[in-house]
Order: sequence, then C-alpha cells, then structure tokens
Amino acid sequence: MSEDIFEGREVTEEVTLRVLGEAEEALERECIPHMLMGGLASSAHGRPRWTHDIDVLVRPADSGRALQALGNAGFETQETDPFWLYKGVKDGVLVDVIFRSTGDIYLDDEMLAHARPVDLSGVRVCMVSPEDLIVIKAVVHDEQSPRHWFDALAMLSRTDLDWEYLLQRARKAARRVLSLLLYAQSNDVLVPDTVVRRLFQMVTESEERLREAG
Repeated sequence: MSEDIFEGREVTEEVTLRVLGEAEEALERECIPHMLMGGLASSAHGRPRWTHDIDVLVRPADSGRALQALGNAGFETQETDPFWLYKGVKDGVLVDVIFRSTGDIYLDDEMLAHARPVDLSGVRVCMVSPEDLIVIKAVVHDEQSPRHWFDALAMLSRTDLDWEYLLQRARKAARRVLSLLLYAQSNDVLVPDTVVRRLFQMVTESEERLREAG
C-alpha cells in the first residue's frame, strides 16, 4: 500500500462532510469517546478556514479501537506513530486519530464535559470546547505552523469564552497561554486584565515551587 494515500488530497466540501459523517458513525457505533478538533473546529469556533483533513481526539486507551472502527467502516488505516497518532483515509479524506497532543495533553473527562455538540452542514459532531482548543493551539504553535497562533487569536476575539475554565486548562501550559493572551491584548482583543494577572501569578507561583524543590 502506498504511503501517499495517508497524506490525503484536495477534495470537495461535500466529500469531506460525507466522510466526516461516516467517521462519526463508526466511532459512535463502538461507543468510543471522542471529539472533533483541528481545522474544522477552528473554523466553527473562530475564523472560517476550510480544511480537507479531519482531526479526532480520543483517549490513548481507545486509540486501537478507534482505528479498528474506521477500518470496519471501509477506511484504509495506518498505525502511524504509536506515541501520538494513527491515520485513516477514505475517498481522499484523511482522518488523524490523535491520542496525545503536544504538551502531553490528552482527552480527559473535563474536556468531554465541556465539549459542544455542533452541526456542520448537517453532520452532528461532538466538538472540542474553544477554551481547550485555544490551549492546544497555543502549545502546538511553532514556526512551521503559524496558523495555530492565529486560529487561537480568532477564537479569543470571536467566541464567548468561559474564562474560569480557560484558566483551569491553561495550567498545562501557563507561560505559552499567557504569551498568547498578552499578544491578543496588544492587538486590541478584549481579554480581561484579571485573567492575564491570574495567569501571570500562576506562572510565578510555578517558578517559585520549582526553585524551592531545587
């Protein structure tokens, strides 16, 4: 089997949505907890940005079952990287089955409790909350993928956020999220000063604990 098929290809929105529906049905059929993230979630929560790939977050313990569920639904599958990523592809649409995001972020009960049901052109999906996605985007952002930073900025400016929950989740990457929020304020995005101050306090307290431990 050619490795090229697991890169996906440019297809129509109609095909992408159909395959998304088939992937959702496959995971739901096996009762596998999961959430849609990636470009489709960024577009729903923030700025319109179409993508032909589908990113699904599952628990590490469910990663094998998720890949098998896609295989049973007619997807070609690949155990791409046992550390964080498997892939399925159907009709040129790539499905990334992610079970460990950058910064050791995993799907947990808290994320599932804050997930949002969303209708994407007739396809009902369980989507990661904007707060969790902002944290993930802030952590994943690097020189090769600047879109993650700007996806997060769009969500900060266009979404009604639960700031308490964002602060809670930002503990996983407080310094990176603080950088994002300060940059957002410099661009006149309405981020509450109280949130920035509390996040700064979180960073300094963490540093103090490390100094004491060392």
